[in-house]
Amino acid sequence: MDSLIEIEKEYRRLNEEETKVAERLEAILGQQCNIEAKLRNVSLLVPRLNTVKSDAKHLSEMIMFTSVLAENVSFKVRELDVAKGRVSECQQRVNDILDLQLCREGVISAMKTEDFEKAAAHMHRFLSIDETTLKLTAGDVSQGPTVDSSIVLLHEAKAQLCKVLQLKFDEAVQDKDAASVERFFKIYPLLNMHEEGIHKFSSYLAAQIKEKTPKNLRQTGNLETNNPRANVIFADTLTFLLEGVARIVEIHQPLVETYYGPGRLLQVVEHLQPECDKQASQVLVEFRRTRQLDKQIRQVSEALSNSSGRTVVEKCDPRALDAVLAELTLLSSRTELYLNFIRRRITGDLEIGIPENIARQVKINQLEKLLLSKTSISSVIQDLLGHYIMLERYFLSESVSKAVEMDTTLDSSLTSSIVDDVFFLVKKSIRRSFSSCSVDSICAVINNACTVLEEDYSMVFQQQCKQGFPSGYLDLTQAYNVIQSSLQQGSIRLQSSDTEKAKANFLITLNNIETTLECIETLEKNLANEIQITFGNTLTVRDQEKLQSCLAGLKTTANKFRQISDFGHEQLKSSAIKPRIKPWVDHFLSVNHDIDEEEFSCYEDQDPFMQELIGHLDGFMIGFKDSFTPNNYQALIAALATQVAMQFEKVILKTNFSRLGALQLDKEVRALVTYFNAATTWTIRDKLARLTQIVTLLNLETLSEISEYWGSGSSMTWRLTPAEVRQILGLRTDFRAEDIKRLKL
Repeated sequence: MDSLIEIEKEYRRLNEEETKVAERLEAILGQQCNIEAKLRNVSLLVPRLNTVKSDAKHLSEMIMFTSVLAENVSFKVRELDVAKGRVSECQQRVNDILDLQLCREGVISAMKTEDFEKAAAHMHRFLSIDETTLKLTAGDVSQGPTVDSSIVLLHEAKAQLCKVLQLKFDEAVQDKDAASVERFFKIYPLLNMHEEGIHKFSSYLAAQIKEKTPKNLRQTGNLETNNPRANVIFADTLTFLLEGVARIVEIHQPLVETYYGPGRLLQVVEHLQPECDKQASQVLVEFRRTRQLDKQIRQVSEALSNSSGRTVVEKCDPRALDAVLAELTLLSSRTELYLNFIRRRITGDLEIGIPENIARQVKINQLEKLLLSKTSISSVIQDLLGHYIMLERYFLSESVSKAVEMDTTLDSSLTSSIVDDVFFLVKKSIRRSFSSCSVDSICAVINNACTVLEEDYSMVFQQQCKQGFPSGYLDLTQAYNVIQSSLQQGSIRLQSSDTEKAKANFLITLNNIETTLECIETLEKNLANEIQITFGNTLTVRDQEKLQSCLAGLKTTANKFRQISDFGHEQLKSSAIKPRIKPWVDHFLSVNHDIDEEEFSCYEDQDPFMQELIGHLDGFMIGFKDSFTPNNYQALIAALATQVAMQFEKVILKTNFSRLGALQLDKEVRALVTYFNAATTWTIRDKLARLTQIVTLLNLETLSEISEYWGSGSSMTWRLTPAEVRQILGLRTDFRAEDIKRLKL
């Protein structure tokens, strides 16, 4: 340290360190009494620790003694278990030798009396004995030759019993003796011949299936055409076949489970299902031949591929397809019910018989492979469903075209027959697809229905809307003025019947579109309910997504018709509303609104404008009220209000107003709003919002009042821009332009 500053700095550091050390010493000394008290307590515990040490040592010695004693006892117990096991094994061997003799004698006796059940029971006991152990035991007790001869004898007896059993079983099958067949079927598992028993019994059951189907098919050929079941006779025949197979499975499942054990029902079905598929194929082949399905498929395919009509093809009558389509869906639904039954039965049997998940899943996959093979009834039905979808599409398209051709209108009806006819056909087609119990078929038919509605059906309305609403006498006032003018000229020229007919057709078209929208929305809701009723909670997530996607297609179809409806109303507005509204509202320009109190009083006594306008509007709407559906009539009023507000706004901007003139305008607009509110059940205030805001601005006492209506603190949602506000305020003759420009908007 070379300087005084460094010395002082070091001095201060040492003082601080000394202070900290002193504080630490003071704290340690302050704990002295506490530490000394704890040390005294510890010194008091020393004698007790010696006692604990002594007790722990004694306890350790006792545990060691107990451990040695337990080891000695357990060793003796193990020796006793070994001795007991050997005694039990010895007893079992002796019992096996005794049972062998009893089995030998019992089999010989039972075979002589043809008591095959008893002989099989003795044989079952013999087969459960380990022959190797049996021979060793016989050698130990010097009975080897006797045991060997008994074993040989029993094996020969088994062979003889198997031969007799097969012979008796075949005889019972030939004699159609069901009781004897079941009797010998029960014997096979006693001889450890489970596979042979299942095979022979299943073959017997399959033969029964094969025998019944030809009889049912012959009966279909003899059925009279006027029989109520004639149109579904092949569906009934297939139903008899599938119900017969299901009944066989249901009746014989307990028999198989009792004598062969659970988990073997799949083996039975593996023998029954091929025969079932074969017989079902025969039924479906006869169905195709009798119903001339292949010819109809060819005709429909040619008709659909020749949609442009370039070549002449033989068309299929949709009425002839109706019954075939209904029977096709019945064939599909019966098959689906049968397959679900088989899956449910075998899955339940496998869950009991095979507890391991992997092994059980292998069997389930084996079942699915069996049910969905190329020759299975499921594959044949899927092929038919593919044709069904095409035929259903053709049926719906042709029927809708026919409904369009036969469209008629009753005098008292707001719509034509096309809407009811088309949606009757659409509902019929879709509901028929529901009876097939096939999600893919249902989705395809719904999609086809949407396509027909969007393309064929909507095209009719599009064409009619494109023709527009014919111009002519649109209200009573106009018609009266024309007639009066014609009388003065000496001739009466009324509108032609063709024009009136075109007007009526246009209005009916709008009504048809509106009713179509309601029908589509109702159809969507009903289909959602029918899906829940038909399938419940059995649908997979993928199937649910498919059906929801198809129902969403109906919403897309509804949007298409909504666009056509908007286009039609736009046509009506351009042809009927706009040409009439402008001259009616332009009359406002001939009414002075820069008025004093005297003129204002005259206007109160005799309205110069609004009553006449309302009269025109009333007469105009009367001509449509009885011709429109409620929704279309409300839409007309909304369009009328919108057009009146737009035209009224234009003439207001061409007019100057005094304070009293603005009050007169307020009365006129209020009367107009009241009239439209009374005429419609819809909210009309939005259509007249700009107009009412214009009136509010024109009725300000002073320009400073604008702050009460304009700005963030205002509850009013303004539809006017700041420039439009200044323009409107400039219409007041008592507001200076300089003051208006200075407003902060």
